[in-house]
Amino acid sequence: MIGFLRGILLEKEAPNLTLEVNGIGYEVQIPVNSFYRVPQIGKEISLHIHFVVREDGQFLYGFIDKEERMLFRSLIKVNGVGPKMALAILSAMEPNIFVRHVLNNDPDALEHIPGVGAKTARRLIIEMRDKVSEWKNINLAIDTKAGAAVNDALSALIALGYKPHEARRALMKHQDKELPSEELVRLALKEIE
Repeated sequence: MIGFLRGILLEKEAPNLTLEVNGIGYEVQIPVNSFYRVPQIGKEISLHIHFVVREDGQFLYGFIDKEERMLFRSLIKVNGVGPKMALAILSAMEPNIFVRHVLNNDPDALEHIPGVGAKTARRLIIEMRDKVSEWKNINLAIDTKAGAAVNDALSALIALGYKPHEARRALMKHQDKELPSEELVRLALKEIE
């Protein structure tokens, strides 16, 4: 089983990367959230890997950090959630935001994720609640006032129909400022347009 890869980034086109490791090119799918933390082509990259073997092929899913891979592995254990949906969840939502919605019992927020309907959102909350409660030790739960405002602004922008990576990129410039979520949304909308 492949659990970790370190190599040179040859190609990147969200959500796919190609890494060269000792002369072999590995195609890896990563969450769109992680895609923006990937170095430039030609630079070295390290990824924690989840390897899936199915009848129709072998697939590598990559993650910048172990915690994100751990959440991915927990998600695919949920009834009806496969690797593609787990990747979609992690692409649509930062892990800390997902954990917060699960702990706050907020299925409406999870329904904004493409491919997640009402039944799946409720199932995610029920089956993931115990698994993510231990994540508090990994520091994924946001407790700071500024962090909560950024998360609220991100959720609001996604609810308005903006792609998660667009919204996140627009908020990144203002995330260190201690502003209320309404002001962050206003500033982000200026960035996007």
